[in-house]
Amino acid sequence: MSKVVRSTTNPGVKSAVRLRNRRARKETGLFLVEGFREIRRALDANIGIETLWFCPELYLGGSEGELVDRASVAGAEIAQVAEAPFKKMAYRDRPEGLLAVCRQFDTSLEQIEIGTSPLLLVVEAIEKPGNLGTMIRTATAAHADAVIVADQNTDVFNPNVVRASIGTMFAMPIAVCSTENAVAWLHEHGVTITASTPDVDLAHWDASFGDRAAVVVGAEQYGLSETWLSAADTKVRIPMPGDAIDSLNAAAAAAVLLYEALRQRSL
Repeated sequence: MSKVVRSTTNPGVKSAVRLRNRRARKETGLFLVEGFREIRRALDANIGIETLWFCPELYLGGSEGELVDRASVAGAEIAQVAEAPFKKMAYRDRPEGLLAVCRQFDTSLEQIEIGTSPLLLVVEAIEKPGNLGTMIRTATAAHADAVIVADQNTDVFNPNVVRASIGTMFAMPIAVCSTENAVAWLHEHGVTITASTPDVDLAHWDASFGDRAAVVVGAEQYGLSETWLSAADTKVRIPMPGDAIDSLNAAAAAAVLLYEALRQRSL
């Protein structure tokens, strides 16, 4: 292993910092993964790690060294770094001393494989990385088969998507595509589309989500586009009897709908 990197102007450190920027991620095909759980899940899913930066002074537990060794065996370049340059690269308020530069994985529709009774989450034009990451985490918890990101506003490789998903995005098939391609793909595979909108009378608990179901949730401010509303087999609302609220956070709406679909499948 090479000597400890102590300079904040080290070329590798500067390259890692640039990966916070969407353009740099697109140009390089790389992205950042920070934290013990997230990097462990990346390794579990065989995500390619180019470089693993580690700073023992910032470790929170006793298993970080084993994870570094595991990344090395998997082919990652291992680089020890002092606190100052590590904190420059880190995007968490409380760094854990582990940060990986990883290769982006396939997010095409073609790599999505669904079984006989799929449950899919489709999200359209989500703007906030934290919401998108939370949706992926919730879809994993609800045992969904895939997440389709239509008309992407937030890059799925944004560090805060990784963070909010706590690395579950590495085990969840994710596709990024246009709304038109997503609708065509769902129709081709015989998947029933259930769209969330406040402008209908049917409560989500009164709808049947079906054996081949896609739950579709729209952007935080504008909701679903007319394309999705026209393509939907069923349109549902989430009742909100509280006088002071007329909409839910997009991630919360996705959770409500996914768990109703899961409940129906458990009966």
